[in-house]
Amino acid sequence: MEQVPETFAAVLADYERHLVSERDLTPHTVRAYLGDVSGMLAHAAALGSDSLDDLDIRTLRSWLANQQTRGKARTTMARRATAVRVFTAWALRTGRASADAGAQLGSPKAHKPLPPALDQAQARALLEAAAVQADDGSPVGLRDVAILELLYATGIRVGELCGLDVDDVDRGRRVVRVFGKGRKERTVPYGLPAEQALARWLETARPTLAVAGSGAALFLGARGKRVDQRAVRSMVHRRLADVPGAPDLGPHGLRHTAATHLLEGGADLRTVQELLGHASLATTQIYTHVTTERLRQAYQLAHPRA
Repeated sequence: MEQVPETFAAVLADYERHLVSERDLTPHTVRAYLGDVSGMLAHAAALGSDSLDDLDIRTLRSWLANQQTRGKARTTMARRATAVRVFTAWALRTGRASADAGAQLGSPKAHKPLPPALDQAQARALLEAAAVQADDGSPVGLRDVAILELLYATGIRVGELCGLDVDDVDRGRRVVRVFGKGRKERTVPYGLPAEQALARWLETARPTLAVAGSGAALFLGARGKRVDQRAVRSMVHRRLADVPGAPDLGPHGLRHTAATHLLEGGADLRTVQELLGHASLATTQIYTHVTTERLRQAYQLAHPRA
């Protein structure tokens, strides 16, 4: 975070408290927001501004242009523009500024690549291979199968998965209660294969790994504590390495895969948006490009006059 004048430092401290206590953002997101805003305020101070009322659209555009000359990616610039718009709107709403300077600030359009995803045969091969390897009854193997099945069945984020408690799973209704970004709660259904994998994990394997400090965590690491996101990412990469032709994906790739297969199976965008916990439908629409691209590839392979 860049150094800013004292008048701006006090505002930044208030803004940090707002992000943490009122918006309940993760520490990583809070650091990113504060870093972006402090960079803008340092630029404004260098241009002679010493209060939020001095901010105007020219100052903000000058700051963005400076980012471009320093070689920042379009995605980075778009994120920083968003962070500043959120900050200036908060400053006006709380009476710390008399105008919202960021309201007119546009964002550079990011080139969104199509997210990689497994095809249905590769997803099936991943889950079947993991199940075969878990036939020896090892607790970690059974846990891995349950994690893979749940990630693919629900499309939840890896952080959401690792934060699940045993009571968040309603096995009778086959739904899981998930706390997403901003602690927003949603209920996501899962299928019979995931239920069978969860049953083996909860009834056979979890009790053997549980220790005094396990608490209510649904998934445990080898030492009995709540499983770590890095361990889940490493496991997914390792398991996928055994699937011939599969791209090297992490848990987020399984989230993309779940969304893609839902749309290919006929689910509508609004349903997929709700299941994934996207705040905006625009975020979910990337998956329509994925399915269209697959349709085009299939057409080119199959049609005699493609």
